[in-house]
Amino acid sequence: MFVSARSDYALRAMLAVAAGGGGGDGDRAGELAKAASLAEVQNIPLSFLQGILLDLRRAGLLHSHRGADGGYALTRPADEITVGDVLRAVGGSLTTVRGLPAERAGYHGVAAGLTDVWLAVHGAIATVVDSTTLADLLTHAPSAVSTDAPLA
Repeated sequence: MFVSARSDYALRAMLAVAAGGGGGDGDRAGELAKAASLAEVQNIPLSFLQGILLDLRRAGLLHSHRGADGGYALTRPADEITVGDVLRAVGGSLTTVRGLPAERAGYHGVAAGLTDVWLAVHGAIATVVDSTTLADLLTHAPSAVSTDAPLA
């Protein structure tokens, strides 16, 4: 799995919104997060972040509110939005093989077994990202990550 800057930025922005107001300290829960504040606090180029926020809004993960008091808010509680939701919103398929979703990678002959490997990799990644919520990350306790697993 390759984690693009876009995916990393999207997750960081969503966590900042979930923490409240984009400040990342959790003391301003319920406040709308302004794009400029998110960009500054998370060190994300504003023009790049605006496109990411648009994708997150189109995917139904964020509400946007216009005006001087406007900003962004989660559409659901942080414990109902998974890392996988965010990754799919900004990047499409979780795993790709030569630019195609893993399930579309086709092989024949001696390489035919590779499809099963790529699907297993996709399944393992989906298990982790679909069972880890924004709330889990905000409490530093991802639910699907075993403490016994070596970090590489």
